[in-house]
Amino acid sequence: MEHRKLKVLISAYGCEPDRGSEPGVGWNWAKQAARFHEVWVITSKIDKLNQNAIEEAMKKEPSPDIHWVYFDLPRWICNLLVDPKWGWRMRFYYFLWQIGIYFLGKKLNKEIKFNLVNHVTTCCYWTPSFLCLLGIPFIWGPVGGGENTPKTFIKSFSYYGIIYELLRGIARWFGEKDVFVGLCARKANLILTSTEATAERIKKLGARNIQIYSQIGLNKDEINELQHLSYHGSPPFRVVSIGRLLHWKGFHLSLKGFARFYEKFPDSEYWFIGNGPEEQNLKKLSCKLGISKSVYFLDNRPRHEVLKKLEECNILLHPSLHDSAGLVCLEAMAAGKPVICLDTGGPALQVTDETGFKIPALNPEQAVKDLSEAMIKLAQNNELRLCMSEAGRKRVAEYFDWDKKGECINSIYQEIVL
Repeated sequence: MEHRKLKVLISAYGCEPDRGSEPGVGWNWAKQAARFHEVWVITSKIDKLNQNAIEEAMKKEPSPDIHWVYFDLPRWICNLLVDPKWGWRMRFYYFLWQIGIYFLGKKLNKEIKFNLVNHVTTCCYWTPSFLCLLGIPFIWGPVGGGENTPKTFIKSFSYYGIIYELLRGIARWFGEKDVFVGLCARKANLILTSTEATAERIKKLGARNIQIYSQIGLNKDEINELQHLSYHGSPPFRVVSIGRLLHWKGFHLSLKGFARFYEKFPDSEYWFIGNGPEEQNLKKLSCKLGISKSVYFLDNRPRHEVLKKLEECNILLHPSLHDSAGLVCLEAMAAGKPVICLDTGGPALQVTDETGFKIPALNPEQAVKDLSEAMIKLAQNNELRLCMSEAGRKRVAEYFDWDKKGECINSIYQEIVL
């Protein structure tokens, strides 16, 4: 395909170097796009936290084809609505921010005349991007949020979890009825979705062109760092889960699965790295199951400490019920750790039969049984763990290296403007 250098406008509310989740996606996507095109990135700079990080990173590794445009609503609105926990106030602020950057984008487009606009972060399919109204080729995504907790699992949640899922469902229903969400879906020349579940929901909104494309990856430095972690083959057998302790992460299921596994391997350990509202419930459950002496809650830690703990474990257990991404699965695979996840959401697209186990999510009892059996198979078969370790490292290097994803981003852009 003939390469044409384009003028691209990117919307990336979350954008910051050396971060995971949405900020990491925004940063890496913009940097990769700028390898091939001239890019303008509209992002937030509340309290200049990410602006300082971006400017420091640009000093270390200049990129002349990327232009940063910082935008925020007036200070009094920020003080009233900005919420780092992304509650309803923050979502309302973000909706207003989207309106604000439409007018900014319209002004920039008169001056620069963009070939393409791409809304990258924060991307939830039931929150619109008004940049679709600029009248130039528009790519929405990658977007997520269409993943559901299977109904049979709702009963296994705490009261808080049940209420959360109910409110999430209501919010999505209202979002899907939003005229601007429907307009965004219909006007998009291309919608990138992180999972099949999100693609199915967007189809119902009248979308014309949808591709499933994971929004996450690792840069070469991260891959090299993770691939240099040593293989843990000596006792005790350790299982680790990394992430916020939220009900929909499914850690209550993995804890029950570990309890069954523990009956055959009483010297094994289960480490949780992270904190969250479900921590006390999980601690109570570990006591109830009689395994509290072998379950360790290690709280949040700096990245280098997390990697050290990951190095000391045999497998990653990630039983999330509706995760659009699941970066920790990629990190574990790059580190040579087999991954056990549920066959749902983003992790199910990353993990293969060669790199781990994808457990069907039919009901809690079945999931707990299958999680424990997968752990037993890995604990009993060191050769299987070694094969999965090698396959995981290879898969990440082949498909989730940001440099290779950058080439895909370029191809997508070129196809849209032809």
